[in-house]
Amino acid sequence: MGVAALVLGIVSTIIGIAVPIYGWVGAILGVIGIILAAIAKKQGQKGIATAGLVLSIIGTAVALVCYLACVACVASAEDALEDALDDAINELESLDGMI
Repeated sequence: MGVAALVLGIVSTIIGIAVPIYGWVGAILGVIGIILAAIAKKQGQKGIATAGLVLSIIGTAVALVCYLACVACVASAEDALEDALDDAINELESLDGMI
């Protein structure tokens, strides 16, 4: 259980940093890692379970923060694109009146 928690914590952190659009997957893996680390600590696997717990917590936090940043960036880009398209349409309409 401790090794599984450690692996899930590492994978969660890597997904959060490398592929932030799938940060929600990293967060889910991190939560599973936290649960497995807690079970492993109760079974007496202190060292590896603690490492798995720490990495899973870090992975969950990193994955969620990076995912939320990605969502905010996409929303901002959507607003900027909408404004640019409105400006282009207004410019075309003003040019149409000149012809």
